[in-house]
Amino acid sequence: MSNFLFDEFEPVSANAWKQKIQVDLKGADYNETLLWQTDEGITVRPFYTKEDRTNSQINLPKKGYNICQTIFIDDEKIANSLAVDALKRGANAIQFKAVKKFDYKTVLNKIDVKKTTIYFKLSFLNADFQIELSNFCNSENTFFQTDIIGNLGKIGNWFINLKEDHKQLDKIISATHNCISISGDLYQNAGANLSQQLAYSLAHANEYLNYFGKEVASKIHFNFSVGSNYFFEIAKLRAFRILWESLLNEYDVKNVEAHIFTQPSLRNKTIYDYNVNMLRTTSECMSAILGGSNTISNVSYDEIYHKSNEFGERISRNQLLILQQESYLKEAQNFADGAYYIETITNQLAEKALVIFQQIEKAGGFLHQLKAGIIQRKIQESASKEDENFNDKKIVLLGTNMQINKADTMKQDLELYPFVKQRNIKTIITPIIRKRLSETVEKERLDNE
Repeated sequence: MSNFLFDEFEPVSANAWKQKIQVDLKGADYNETLLWQTDEGITVRPFYTKEDRTNSQINLPKKGYNICQTIFIDDEKIANSLAVDALKRGANAIQFKAVKKFDYKTVLNKIDVKKTTIYFKLSFLNADFQIELSNFCNSENTFFQTDIIGNLGKIGNWFINLKEDHKQLDKIISATHNCISISGDLYQNAGANLSQQLAYSLAHANEYLNYFGKEVASKIHFNFSVGSNYFFEIAKLRAFRILWESLLNEYDVKNVEAHIFTQPSLRNKTIYDYNVNMLRTTSECMSAILGGSNTISNVSYDEIYHKSNEFGERISRNQLLILQQESYLKEAQNFADGAYYIETITNQLAEKALVIFQQIEKAGGFLHQLKAGIIQRKIQESASKEDENFNDKKIVLLGTNMQINKADTMKQDLELYPFVKQRNIKTIITPIIRKRLSETVEKERLDNE
């Protein structure tokens, strides 16, 4: 066939569409009626055309995404059993979390470390142990989510002190691969807007490049959390790949792609009407997939108030399996290519993040601004605005600030404390606090049960 169906129609320009819309508005103002602006200052229009295409070339993963199961190491044998079971049930990646040294031979028993992507998120800094563990795995599929700056931001203190932390990390860098992680998830869960998340993650990574040299670029990978703003979260992950490549070009580093580990945000999760959390995480996992994540670890619907349990973990894993195997998203990392709306948002987010990044660098760098409390203040300003929108129901969490089921009770079902804990420890900087939007409302409801 030489002629296709739509060849019979004349193309319509963006101006023609706008004129038609203005006629249909019958006198209402186009800008006031149909345009809205995000917290990042991005104006969203009612329609986009091929004139909005940017044709940006984004280095996305060549294959689909890994389905990851997150497991906390308390008892090594139990952790191993959970990991082996998760791999049998569809996961092909494991994230192990630990707060102290562990028997890694027991934890990794019967796990093919060459074929399985494994992440170690250690809440302690011990170069000798990490190098020993890396040598045992001896695999390019092993990632250490070690982030001394992220730890400083999270708890307000270094693991040991500034000098020793950098010394330990330098030792790790010299002997291992994939050993530096950037905790971009911290900024999202604390309430930073999308442009801030991108800029802070980029500036955060730049601190390591500045200190250890451009050679460490290939050893850096990224953790992100995604929220419920579906298309914008897709654009956020795609925008970061553009920003990372642009930064590495300044260092004359080529062929180093961003490796992105993604989890749904906890900021919008609730203890009341908790089944809605499954809807939220499904949407967020789709954003992570279409945004081009390398690995996705879902969070269970009851993660914020229940201890780890087989049912919750199975449901969260199966959500990703359904998206991968039954929803034809197995290799969907390029699906957003050419989408006018997403391409436009992607580039606007990248541009706005770059401006923030440049301001940070001109003011002394990310670590300097973190120590001065500027990063924390900016995030708090954004979080306060989000809280205000939640209270005004501009941000809706079903079952929590809209369509509330007053018969829903939770006081007897809480196995974990789901709110920000007050810590009476001395810190060298103000920590960046992860906090859920619904905490204040939930506390009041629990008090009134």
